[in-house]
Amino acid sequence: MTTALSTLAGRVRDRLGGEPVPLPGGHSGLTYSVTSSTGRYVVKAVPPGRRPIGRDDVLRQARVLTALRGENVPVPEVVAVDKRKPAWFAMEFATGDAVEPVTDEHDLDPATARARMLALVAVLRRLHEVDLSGLPTDLPAPTDARAELDRWSRTLHAVPAELRPGSDELLRRLAATVPGDLPPVLLHGDFRLGNALCVGDRVTAVIDWEIWSVGDPRTDLAWLLLFRDDTNFPGVGRPVEDLPTEAELLAGYGPALPDMDWFRALGRMKMAAIMGHNLRRHREGRHHDPHQELLPPTIAAMIRTATEILG
Repeated sequence: MTTALSTLAGRVRDRLGGEPVPLPGGHSGLTYSVTSSTGRYVVKAVPPGRRPIGRDDVLRQARVLTALRGENVPVPEVVAVDKRKPAWFAMEFATGDAVEPVTDEHDLDPATARARMLALVAVLRRLHEVDLSGLPTDLPAPTDARAELDRWSRTLHAVPAELRPGSDELLRRLAATVPGDLPPVLLHGDFRLGNALCVGDRVTAVIDWEIWSVGDPRTDLAWLLLFRDDTNFPGVGRPVEDLPTEAELLAGYGPALPDMDWFRALGRMKMAAIMGHNLRRHREGRHHDPHQELLPPTIAAMIRTATEILG
């Protein structure tokens, strides 16, 4: 164990009274489980030698979780924050399991999967109703639809052309039809069942707030819609009976929002960009993950269906 990690472990023990045990599967910072006489906790820390920016800025996550306590959105309670290097924070260990029905291996009952997705879209509505002026934290400047498109267009352009067939036409259509923005709301950034802990059909906590921001509510909503259909993920998805239709999820969210088709297409383009980026990193030897070789059909499907949505 490095000196920095030893220092981190010592501070966690002193504060929480238990030994930090690494948790697998995290994609941002270091994640530990701690069990002590006072309870069970999850600790997130900046990796030694890394700058606390982007996904590694764990204190940014702590700020939004703290801000949401008392709001009608289920999130884990932050119980400790340590700004010294390496910075870390601890939150309560929320009960439940996080299952993405169409992309995870699982034995979840289809009726439960359906109920969870409908419950989650209601949580999303409550998140978007949070009064930004009442949040006790420094909020980032809102991101508009044009900026969101430009950001992900750059990511997609960095993917080898053979992995993104039809992407130039899709980007042209998206750029030509950017809708006006709705009033900005607090966004999770990766809002889906895979980032929500559930017990039965009840959502107990929304987790993984690494990329939260402020912007158009349709970006979060369209992202959730993307994950209700296994045909969006050929080769990596699985059919699940009786998941809510997009119409049901939109009705569960509330009043109809304009120009949702543009945001549905944007969500597919973003997914194609993310998958293409990950596959490129694997093939370049920067992150070995043979599973990425399953993605080309899904990347192509995302681009094709996004173009079809735009007409």
